[in-house]
Amino acid sequence: MTKSFRLSFRLAAGAACAAATLSVAPAAWADRYAAIVVDASTNEVLHSDQADAIRYPASLTKMMTLYMLFEAMERGEIRLSDTIEASRRAQNQPPSRLGLRAGDRLTVEQAIGALVTRSANDVAVAVAERLEGSEARFAQRMTAKARQLGMRDTRYVNASGLPDPNQITTARDILALSQALLRDYPQNYRYFQTAEFSWRNVYSRNHNGLLGRVEGVDGIKTGYTRMSGFNLASSAQRNGHRIFAVVMGGESAASRDAQMAYLIDAAFQQIDAKTGGRPVPPMAVYTSLPVTRVTVTPPVAAPPEPEDMAEVAVAANGAALAVTVEQGSADQPSYVVPVPFMVRPVSAIAATTPAPAAEPAARDLQIRGSNHTESSSSGESGGRD
Repeated sequence: MTKSFRLSFRLAAGAACAAATLSVAPAAWADRYAAIVVDASTNEVLHSDQADAIRYPASLTKMMTLYMLFEAMERGEIRLSDTIEASRRAQNQPPSRLGLRAGDRLTVEQAIGALVTRSANDVAVAVAERLEGSEARFAQRMTAKARQLGMRDTRYVNASGLPDPNQITTARDILALSQALLRDYPQNYRYFQTAEFSWRNVYSRNHNGLLGRVEGVDGIKTGYTRMSGFNLASSAQRNGHRIFAVVMGGESAASRDAQMAYLIDAAFQQIDAKTGGRPVPPMAVYTSLPVTRVTVTPPVAAPPEPEDMAEVAVAANGAALAVTVEQGSADQPSYVVPVPFMVRPVSAIAATTPAPAAEPAARDLQIRGSNHTESSSSGESGGRD
């Protein structure tokens, strides 16, 4: 039996531990939240919460930009080694951006890396103009392609995901796009596992905090604007089973990632319960990194919140895990703020999912990463993401 599950995250305020909800936009978090999880083998919906509600895609838009680019490559219209020249319009895009100047050139493969890791808005516009002559015409093609893929409630007006009330989607549509990217272009899916990217003097790390930290996760894209909240489309494979999942409207990057990690684990528990843990023949073979250990230590006190969109570090049950959480624009630093949050399950995604156990004051936490090597077989926008 599948039930809805949400998390409530609160900040500790001083010694009194007075709680205050972290908000990133005027809209209530509950009004922006949406999620869906699907078993890729059976297409069974394992979890759904407002999956058909209209939401803003933010940089999840770039998934379609990449789909269109992969399609052009398959048709022979453009090659990985071809160059893309930036226009002045591309140069003037707000962060996140690569820092292109009008006349700058980068290869198609570099453009893919910049879109996946840095979520570069200037590169998205450059790709759109290279393929269709203008971003407006490219957005029309994106919308038409969305209909072909069964994304009936999605409309694009730009290639980057920058805020626009007319650029809309649903969690179900984003999941369909996630599936299409792997199904139609499996040879290019590896790009979504890119950990880091550099171009000239610009160095970027992938905004997807679950890569290498949650077992089996091998993609695919984050997104954030103040209108949308924190979005994430994910795919994961364990024991030969693959799932796709989407979380939209998170309060923070940390809470979004924690929610996604929970949904992924709960989904695989459901699959294991139904199959007895028996693997199915995979379409692709993935290898995992060994388990690593990190020390989890409770914070002494809550530091003042940094300016702008400062995000708390991933934490659970009052213990904080020091990890870099991207926030702000491409020109601003990221913050690591070891602030605890409380996890309040409204209900479990599955009746068999146990409640989280209380944590000791300090402990070793096992984190499984995935270094995915794919082999063939028969079978922000307006800020950092």
